[in-house]
Amino acid sequence: IFNTVFMYKPLSGAPVSYSDYFKKGNTKLHLIGILGGVIWCIGMVLNTIAAGKAGYAISYGLGQGATMVAALWGVFIWKEFKNAPKGTNSLITLMFLLFLSGLTLIILAKI
Repeated sequence: IFNTVFMYKPLSGAPVSYSDYFKKGNTKLHLIGILGGVIWCIGMVLNTIAAGKAGYAISYGLGQGATMVAALWGVFIWKEFKNAPKGTNSLITLMFLLFLSGLTLIILAKI
C-alpha cells in the first residue's frame, strides 16, 4: 500500500507510475529485488521455526541482529558517516554498545 502511495505522491522528486517502474528498471535489477524477497522469506520462516524450538526471546533477539548487521555495513562498508561532525564516532560506538547490550538482555530473558 505504501509503495503505491509514495509512487504517486512522493516526498521528493516527480511521481512515477507502475509502467515507469518496469520501463526504467532492467531484468537484472528486478531479479535482484525478487532474490532479496526470497532470502527475506526464508529467513522469516526459519526464525518462526526457531521460535518454537529455542523460545521467542532468543529467536527475536537473534532476528534483531539483522539490524546490527545493517548498521555495521552502513558504518564500515558504505562509510555513511565519513564526513560527519566531530563527536559522531563516539555516539555511533555508544549506539553499538547499547544495541548489543539490549539484544543480550533480550536473549537472556528467555521469556
